[in-house]
Amino acid sequence: MIYWFTGQPGHGKTTLAKAMLNHLASEGIEAFHVDGDDLRALTTNEDYSRGGRENNIRRAQLLAHYLQSKGHTVVVSLVAPYRDIREELKAATDVTEVYVHTTETRGREEKHASDYEAPLTDFIDIDTTGKSVEESLQEVIASL
Repeated sequence: MIYWFTGQPGHGKTTLAKAMLNHLASEGIEAFHVDGDDLRALTTNEDYSRGGRENNIRRAQLLAHYLQSKGHTVVVSLVAPYRDIREELKAATDVTEVYVHTTETRGREEKHASDYEAPLTDFIDIDTTGKSVEESLQEVIASL
């Protein structure tokens, strides 16, 4: 299974993904975390143009799909602003897309993707506005 947390920077994707990893561990499930910032650092991709973002998304998808094909659970936290690319992975394998968003200002707005496309179908909608990490995680778990 791949759990893909998507949304704007600062909206809680990585925080919620890490909480999900802890939850899975408590259930005896070892999971791998693929994080967009970590992947960019690893591949030295500082290109935030559409092409640079697409390269980062596709690398994350390849890594997640590979790990999942080897029987591992994968938790991804990545902006991944382009709906069509996210849908490609959902069509190819077992993915639970979690759309994380908020109306709160959290200090990463300079990294926002102005062309972010929210999911339209087959996703879990998590509004983290005014909620604790645990409350948001419980919403995700209840929706599975």
